Amino acid sequence: MANLLTAIRLSLVAPITWGFINPDFISALALCALILIAIASDYFDGIVARATNTASPKGQLFDHGTDFVFVTCCLGALTYSEVIHPFLPILIIIAFFQYVLDSYFLFREKRLRMSFLGRWNGVLYFVPLVLVAISRLSFLAVLEPFLILSVSFLGLGLTASTIASIIDRSLAPLRLKSGN
Repeated sequence: MANLLTAIRLSLVAPITWGFINPDFISALALCALILIAIASDYFDGIVARATNTASPKGQLFDHGTDFVFVTCCLGALTYSEVIHPFLPILIIIAFFQYVLDSYFLFREKRLRMSFLGRWNGVLYFVPLVLVAISRLSFLAVLEPFLILSVSFLGLGLTASTIASIIDRSLAPLRLKSGN
């Protein structure tokens, strides 16, 4: 059941991404609804996996991999409209592969090993998507300039925090060797 929730989120990548690229593809309300479904599936898949005692390293990788594909594609779509700087999706790709490789090979873990900053980045990558989607709602048209400006600043903050996360993970082997 948990993997089904994750699969639902994965199936939403294409329509949501295309919805960001082409606002005429789906209505603003439908875009918001799909994003809320994706967020709800992300929230509940882990809860369901733990409650049904089906949590597994492969399920965790599927969940986090789906989050990675979802936010990278959707934020990439926002670069098309120049709301998000193109560096952010590129940095997310680097950070995700570093996260997976470090977890399995450097730390020799059987599960993904999240850092504090990486965990919060993963959550906050969804915020620009929500803000852009709600900025397209006609009854919030008056807020659109403010919301888009907020997304631009948030994108810069996420770019900086993703760089910090990459640097933090790069320094982890030094901390590991020194025993800290």
